[in-house]
Amino acid sequence: MFEKPLLIINGIGFGLSAILSMLRHSLSFRLKLLRHSLSSSSSSSLPSSEKRRNIVIVGASIAGYTAARTIAQYLLPDSPYRVVVVEPRDHFHFTWVLPRFCVAEGHEHKAFIPYGGYLPAGSLEADGGKMAWIKDRVARIGRDTITLEGSGEQIPYEFLVVATGSGATDSLPSRVPTNDKAEGLALLRQMQQRIKEAKDLVVVGGGAAGVELATDAKSKYPEKNVTLVHSRSAVMHRFGPRLQSTALDGIKELGIEVVMGDRVVSEDKEKGVAVLKSGRDIVCDLLVNCTGQRPDSKLVAQLSPSSISESGHILTKPTLQIQDESLPNIYACGDVLETNTTHPNSRSAMRQARVCAFNVLAAAEGKKPKDIYEPHWLDGVIKLTLGLDKSVTNVGDEKTEFSIAGKERKEELMAAGAWHHLGAKPFEDDGSFLSKIKSRI
Repeated sequence: MFEKPLLIINGIGFGLSAILSMLRHSLSFRLKLLRHSLSSSSSSSLPSSEKRRNIVIVGASIAGYTAARTIAQYLLPDSPYRVVVVEPRDHFHFTWVLPRFCVAEGHEHKAFIPYGGYLPAGSLEADGGKMAWIKDRVARIGRDTITLEGSGEQIPYEFLVVATGSGATDSLPSRVPTNDKAEGLALLRQMQQRIKEAKDLVVVGGGAAGVELATDAKSKYPEKNVTLVHSRSAVMHRFGPRLQSTALDGIKELGIEVVMGDRVVSEDKEKGVAVLKSGRDIVCDLLVNCTGQRPDSKLVAQLSPSSISESGHILTKPTLQIQDESLPNIYACGDVLETNTTHPNSRSAMRQARVCAFNVLAAAEGKKPKDIYEPHWLDGVIKLTLGLDKSVTNVGDEKTEFSIAGKERKEELMAAGAWHHLGAKPFEDDGSFLSKIKSRI
């Protein structure tokens, strides 16, 4: 009887605690700034003979981007440290909308948000700040350096934050398999055309991406035969039974055939069928794979194999320092991390990023890192679309669960909100940030 009210109260309490934590950090920083303003001017600048000490962040999806923003925001004016972000993509990829934009035409550019607006004003070195943004990929990390893939340059670091994320199939509809916006737009348009032309669409995987793509496709093209194949006994199997039943009802209401407890083992394009493990053939002229999650932890695995879990995630302490005691200056956040977060998403990634950031800032001042990350059910709240104009928001912990049905009025979903959150004006992209980034230090 009281389960739902207690859950809501718990969520409110958690939210207030998070706000108080941010206020505490903000007040502490303001006091530091005040002390600096009262100190002598002779100590307010870095001696020209002293080199910058690097805080390197590998990856700028939502976790890495948030860590970079937070550290840059809280670095003191005379700090000897600078932030070095290494990210191969030229735009932030808003992956939540990708299943929708694989089906709905004319919105694909809204998935590529210009970098830069989320950072504190003037933080880039090109603007006189203390952040270098390198458009490249990290080939390997050492105990005190990283090596860039493109230039081969080695960059020393005092602290390292690994935010390399994870991919489902590393291809659409879960990820855009390119670092270039123009190529990404072309790939999305190709997928839209393939789905539009298909008569018999088979979607593999009953997680969020598979459910959303299948229901969007059937909603937009009701004449198509759409089949969803899932190896588990329920769609959305990582969530509670209420969301599972709601999702299944929404799928079936659209007329989608659902095959559960079976898996696609091959596709015979000559015969035009997808072959299941059970031996059954399903007529198929387009197969879209939406299965699996694979953490991109190879950089840490090469340096510290003991810091990798059986699932391939990075193992950390509650402070998000990796478990290797000999590498206390390496942190990790985001989907690459093993945190026992039930349903990891952008909210959990951003919380982890802030824990990393504040602990790095503390360690840079010679203090012991003390912020910790603890999973919370509120991180796992999910909004699942079930067609172009329907959605369900699911809230719950392991004991209590409830769902809220919704109507989607915008085909682009929450794209504009994401642009606003990341400091970009929807949907304008003048390319100004790209003129300020580097290929090497």
